[in-house]
Amino acid sequence: MISKVRTASLISRACQNYILGRPLCVSFEITHSCNAKCIHCHLRGTVKENRASAAQLGEICRRINPVVAQISGGEPLLRHDVEEIIKEFKRPDGTPYIDITTNGSLLTKKRYDRLIEAGLDQVGISLDYPDKRHDDFRGIPGLFAKIENLVRSIGDGQDKKISLICVIHRENFRDLIKMTELVNDWKININFSVYTWLRTGLKEFMIQKQEIKELREIVSKILDFKRKYGRIFTSETVFNKYIQFFENQSIPNCKTGRRFYNVNPDGSISPCGLHIKDFKSQDELRKNFANQNSCSFCYTSIRANTEKNFYNLVKDNLKTVKKF
Repeated sequence: MISKVRTASLISRACQNYILGRPLCVSFEITHSCNAKCIHCHLRGTVKENRASAAQLGEICRRINPVVAQISGGEPLLRHDVEEIIKEFKRPDGTPYIDITTNGSLLTKKRYDRLIEAGLDQVGISLDYPDKRHDDFRGIPGLFAKIENLVRSIGDGQDKKISLICVIHRENFRDLIKMTELVNDWKININFSVYTWLRTGLKEFMIQKQEIKELREIVSKILDFKRKYGRIFTSETVFNKYIQFFENQSIPNCKTGRRFYNVNPDGSISPCGLHIKDFKSQDELRKNFANQNSCSFCYTSIRANTEKNFYNLVKDNLKTVKKF
């Protein structure tokens, strides 16, 4: 569990950044290489790229001062210096909150222990289906079984700093109840995001208007589950916005450059993982992209959770950090 002192530091940082228009969450895409072949993603295989060192990324993180530093990719565990990056990110006051998003194929109990020892707060493992269908969707045979075995190997008596990340789309939204039952069985948490066609151009994974009623009913059951068992990070407000996104096929007024943005493998800045740029600063990002941005075709978890109003931002995240 996060100490009261660290919780206060995170809340203080959140308040300052919110008022000053600095990012609440920054996703450090430390590599664009990936060992998976996910149907809903454009990143796969080995990518030739310039990579900032752990020390350089640490300096960038200190300059940005986000509340949450997300380590992502590609597949971030393809880099062997992830533990050093985590150590560089951590400040004496306990900020930022650090998590990593991985497909789990390279994660072992030993690597998990090293990540936590280095100062990682949470490992987020992507999971698209509550069974072996996940293997085909990610293009990695045996992946679901590997993830299940890893989660169970940590043991019920330990502080499991693992959560699942599920991207909701047309092919899996009827399995979301099973996903919540799965995390209850595994004694971990889950966070939901939503599919966007911007990565691949495949619009067939967008939930259609005639399916919205069914989606609402499923979400209602998930929220009942959350009230009874917890285990779900996604708030009711965000779920409702997800439904709105699928219903309208878009949500306007993206706040990239203010509430969130990405750092590329070489240390330059992008608005998000869907619009790769090479800006040198947040000011440049705002001037040359954010101030003219009219893109409305995603509503990923990082966007949804940083674009909350101040009351919901504090309320929802305070509940979360108290669990770690």
